[in-house]
Amino acid sequence: MKIGIPKEIKKAERRVGATPAGVKAFIDHGHQVLVERGAGIGSGFKDEEYIKAGASILDRADDVWAEADMVMKVKEPIGPEFDRMKPGQILFTYLHLAADKELTEKLLERKIIGIAYETVQLDDGSLPLLSPMSEVAGRLSVQMGAFSLEAKNGGMGILLSGVSGVRPAHVTIIGGGVAGFSAAMVAVGMGAQVSILDNNPLRLRYLEDITDSRLVTIMSNPANIEEECVHSHLVIGSVLIPGARAPKLISRDLVRRMMPGAAIVDISIDQGGCCETSRPTTHEEPTFIEEGVVHYCVTNMPGAVPRTSTIALTNVTLAYGLEIANKGLEKAMADDPALRKGLNLINGQLCYPAVAECFGMTCAEIDF
Repeated sequence: MKIGIPKEIKKAERRVGATPAGVKAFIDHGHQVLVERGAGIGSGFKDEEYIKAGASILDRADDVWAEADMVMKVKEPIGPEFDRMKPGQILFTYLHLAADKELTEKLLERKIIGIAYETVQLDDGSLPLLSPMSEVAGRLSVQMGAFSLEAKNGGMGILLSGVSGVRPAHVTIIGGGVAGFSAAMVAVGMGAQVSILDNNPLRLRYLEDITDSRLVTIMSNPANIEEECVHSHLVIGSVLIPGARAPKLISRDLVRRMMPGAAIVDISIDQGGCCETSRPTTHEEPTFIEEGVVHYCVTNMPGAVPRTSTIALTNVTLAYGLEIANKGLEKAMADDPALRKGLNLINGQLCYPAVAECFGMTCAEIDF
């Protein structure tokens, strides 16, 4: 199979679809890898490294897309990438379709086979291809929250850890999954007072045990969310329903009642955001102030640390990419139920229930 690795063109996105080590694994299995010139530079990987791994370097993105049977990316396609797609081509990347109807319609129109990293799901409900980026985003969220609380950025000018004789900041994390837990670990380590909310009592018990009760676990419901947000200096939203749009758990009225100069970091923004006042931002202009509260809503947070993120992503996507390349799409899907859940679109049909429900579209049943 021919695997294409184009350069990411989303603004300030410096990650790349595979490391040179990942490319070598495909080559060692007898596949051909086509890498766009300069695709890995943002993550610190030179073209020479890809050539040494056995890849062919192509000067134009058009050529990579034209020749590839499967395109491995990081972010969802945008702009000129739509016209580069060809019917029946496999696109293996983060798609986040539930947050973007226009993207969904474009991919259906192009009749591509869209396999979304974020919906590949194991029997235990875990999301192996989303977890490493959730971990990065969770850890970054506290760092960016601290940045947002600085006075020069519109925040109230508070230090998360406090100092001798001064209380630490109160940090509330909504959602106790991989991102929420990662955020909690960093916030606790910085000395903040941390509360974490989740609607799964078993998860809350686990979080309390593993942190040796260094944070406060609270059952997630509207009343508790309201109470925590009103008294928090920093709120981190890390809510996730696999493949579906994030629920709006923080209303505009609640934001209005938060402390002036408080901050919200909405990790869920990739899936539409869990706060009514959230809107997508970029690394160049990461924050805005709404209802007196600083919002950080960058849609590709891990892109801030591209080398770490690219290596972590390749660590988990490679095995599934090889499965598709070695076995072919149909056998790979038939053999691996987790990978099959990653299939969102195929040949002009939408086949992921949560996305179909979100847009009121028909969901096709695909048999492999």
